[in-house]
Amino acid sequence: MWCSAGFVKCPLSQTKVLSDSAELHCEVVGSPLPEVQWWFIEGHEPNETFTQLFDGARDDSVQVNTTYITHTTSTILLTNLSLGDSGTYECRASNDPDRNELKKTPKIKWIRSQANVVVVEPPKILFEPAEVYNQTSALLRCNLTETTLPVKGSHWLLNGKIIDSSKSEGDSPYTTLRLEKINSHSGGKYECVFLIEPPVKHTIEVKTPPHVLAYKHSENGDENDKILLTCVSHGYPLPTGWSWFKTEANGKQREIIIANGTLKYEIKSTPNKTILGIEELNIEQDKGEYVCSGTSELGMASDRIQLRVRSRLAAVWPFLGIVAEVIILVTIIFIYEKRRKPDEITDGKAIAICPCCIT
Repeated sequence: MWCSAGFVKCPLSQTKVLSDSAELHCEVVGSPLPEVQWWFIEGHEPNETFTQLFDGARDDSVQVNTTYITHTTSTILLTNLSLGDSGTYECRASNDPDRNELKKTPKIKWIRSQANVVVVEPPKILFEPAEVYNQTSALLRCNLTETTLPVKGSHWLLNGKIIDSSKSEGDSPYTTLRLEKINSHSGGKYECVFLIEPPVKHTIEVKTPPHVLAYKHSENGDENDKILLTCVSHGYPLPTGWSWFKTEANGKQREIIIANGTLKYEIKSTPNKTILGIEELNIEQDKGEYVCSGTSELGMASDRIQLRVRSRLAAVWPFLGIVAEVIILVTIIFIYEKRRKPDEITDGKAIAICPCCIT
């Protein structure tokens, strides 16, 4: 059954800033499934120019993805936008068999749906300070300038998450954020965001010295087993390098270096965590104090872990102690019973009475 093409979803007009991306969607139904094409219209009547867009056009800044299943769905992605990308984008659809014939006029013309993409230069944001470096408090400021776009609100982000107390629905192009107490947990990337169309933002980095903390300051391991010692780091930026040391009897620290083919130690590190694995624990060689050290561009921090190695028989001693106590208790009861029996009066003994004594 033949059914003419019709739109169920049309592309929507958008305003974007330079170097941003724009994505337009188009969905069409019909039987047979309609073909979809994308065209770019530049200029105004009667001097309009039409250019068909395909996947890879404009030096690979155009990506077209079209699927034909129950209906036709097509998406065009425009990347790295420039001012010349402003214009009208048209989604054309047709399922007429003669739609692409040059010598025949199709019975059903191409249906069309258009959307405008406006590319503008991003507004400027004046900010202060440029960077917060090892301070205990700070006041972050952002001021939106050189824009005619209406402001619908603003807020601040910390490492990509909205700071709820910073939300504003006003039209002010100015926003501030006060950091009363800066510590290792409050460092990071702060972004002031202005809700215009499209939203714009700027980043101010709040840097703090590294803070290294052992997951557990005391660890117990069994002889010949494996143990994992863990340290984590807070602050911004995170450490770019981790090291492990062992404190010797003379108080000096010996760095643990993993040599090729060494199975005794294994170190796994990420910017916020380091793990030291020790295989086949030895009571004499492996017990002692271990130090984890993290280094960032703002300095170095470390923490200590005390490792105790128990003998494999350590778990048996409590059981043997209980058994010994039971044996001693049974022995005491047995000896007590043996000594108590001779002192008792035997029941059933007859007492002899002289008959002559009876009157």
